[in-house]
Amino acid sequence: IPQKPQIFGHEQPIDEEKVARLLCRSSGSKPAAQLRWRKGNRELKDSGTEVVEDPNGKTFTVTSRVEFRVTKEDNEVEVTCTVDHESLQNSERSTTQKLQVHYKPTAKIEPHPQYPREGEKLQLQCDGQGNPIPQEFLWEKEGSDAPLQLSSDSVLIFPFLNKSDSGTYVCTATSSMGSVVAKYNLDVSGWSCWPRMEPLLPLQGLSSFSLFSPPAWADASPVPSTSSTYHAMIGGVVAVIVFLLLSLLIVLGHYLIRHKGTYLTHEAKGSDDAPDADTAIINAEGGQAGGDDKKEYFI
Repeated sequence: IPQKPQIFGHEQPIDEEKVARLLCRSSGSKPAAQLRWRKGNRELKDSGTEVVEDPNGKTFTVTSRVEFRVTKEDNEVEVTCTVDHESLQNSERSTTQKLQVHYKPTAKIEPHPQYPREGEKLQLQCDGQGNPIPQEFLWEKEGSDAPLQLSSDSVLIFPFLNKSDSGTYVCTATSSMGSVVAKYNLDVSGWSCWPRMEPLLPLQGLSSFSLFSPPAWADASPVPSTSSTYHAMIGGVVAVIVFLLLSLLIVLGHYLIRHKGTYLTHEAKGSDDAPDADTAIINAEGGQAGGDDKKEYFI
């Protein structure tokens, strides 16, 4: 009966795009056992098998080799070596090992809050992924000579956002496998600020890649927040009320001016040219001579 197989060559992490070379060995079988490989759910074809007679002269040791090029998708994938032998009809002996693959980092910038406004606190998070994870983050602003921040901290903080902070910010995330760049376009205009991810060029011999762009509506005019809309509605209602009150005051004042003044009668009409008071009384339409003709009644 063959012994449980052992896998060799997985002790150290394998760099992305490098060739993994693994050995599987099982001894104590008679006749010589057969070995087969599997990576995840896919069968692997071996690159050669060696059969050696054991020192006791009765059993055999079988060694199988396999080679394949690894990618970052192979990280944490299980590789299994299984023994096939006629003495193991109702059982299976196999060994499984997980691959460790080192691959280039990726990065993207996430704003918190997602749609910042002027006067608010803003945090830009440079989210770096990879194996190993990036440990150094360089923050820069396009058009500025001096770097803004260089540390293991991936967060850039704006305590009080203002219009002078507008611009394109660049985060360079670095690990032992290389560096990667992510960009964020910040436009502070009193409304919401929209991120803009742009395709990036290769850096230090790394293959090029692109960061996803925001949806098409993100390039349109920013939409004000609910509180701003609410305040604008209140201001419009107050303006309409003030306009109506001013119009009412103007109409009322005009009406009062037209009906204001001295109440004039016609009783003294015709007495302006009289030489004396007695003649004026006689000539006046409202004088005693006409007293019987003009009478006023008050009810």
